[in-house]
Amino acid sequence: MPRLPRLRHPRDWQSLAYLVALPALAAWQWVHGFRWPLYGLMLFLTLGIGVIHHNHTHRRLWRGRRANRLTDFAITLLQGHPTFVFWPTHVANHHRYRHGEKDVARTYRFRGGDTNHLSGYLLHPLQAVCVLYPTILVWLAALRRRSPGAFRYCLAQYGLWLGAWALLLAIDWRRALVFVIVPQLHGLHWLLATNYLQHAHADGRAGARGDTPGSALNYARNFEGLVNPLLFNIGLHTAHHENPHAHWSELTRLHRAHYRARVAPALNEGGLVPYMLRVFVLGTVVPRFRSRALMPSMSVDPSHH
Repeated sequence: MPRLPRLRHPRDWQSLAYLVALPALAAWQWVHGFRWPLYGLMLFLTLGIGVIHHNHTHRRLWRGRRANRLTDFAITLLQGHPTFVFWPTHVANHHRYRHGEKDVARTYRFRGGDTNHLSGYLLHPLQAVCVLYPTILVWLAALRRRSPGAFRYCLAQYGLWLGAWALLLAIDWRRALVFVIVPQLHGLHWLLATNYLQHAHADGRAGARGDTPGSALNYARNFEGLVNPLLFNIGLHTAHHENPHAHWSELTRLHRAHYRARVAPALNEGGLVPYMLRVFVLGTVVPRFRSRALMPSMSVDPSHH
């Protein structure tokens, strides 16, 4: 009798609950009609799916290879994009260069430079896609030469995603858009925009410069609010970067014990929502609510934001 798959960490039942709840809510509304409370919960769960994707890349959910591959395909279906893209764009790029000048999607690369405002947050995912997808295609070309089997596995994820969209659109294009595609695009936008939340106005050159004690950690912003446990501690970004294989449930302890006191105070925020309201909404009209750039050579007058 085949063994049942085993989770690597017991807290990942939370991840499984999200992976089940999202399609269940979509299916129920597909049949019974739109409900605002359920739809709002769906939109929140799409944020969680993006973090689960991220976590599953760094630390696989299951002890068995087959279960992990099935999870890859499940996340591909739920997120609306292949899961393999985290390897070339996140692990080999973002974690390697830590928002430095070689990070292809660094927030200060794009027009306007080192900004931190609402339009930058909203536009960053679109800007990032334009530079990340060439990286993905180059990586796929190299993978095809090096490992044809792995290349076919990546193509299978594209086939599953696009095939699912085509099937659902053929069945009922309106329901497919409302209950599947729009929520997925919302989740993908947030997944890419998180890079802006975590790194805009942080010191992307800190690791290379290292001119003051602790400055090498000033490449990321941390959020300590109540949303964190619901989104798998994605806000504790310094601890994650410094310990990429640590389970997400361990990041609170690591952050408090090793990193909170060592990063610039401006990079330790409370709640995510209060931060966004203060910087992106109030900061639009009141300069004192705006953040300040930590890269001296790229600092700008906040009134120009």
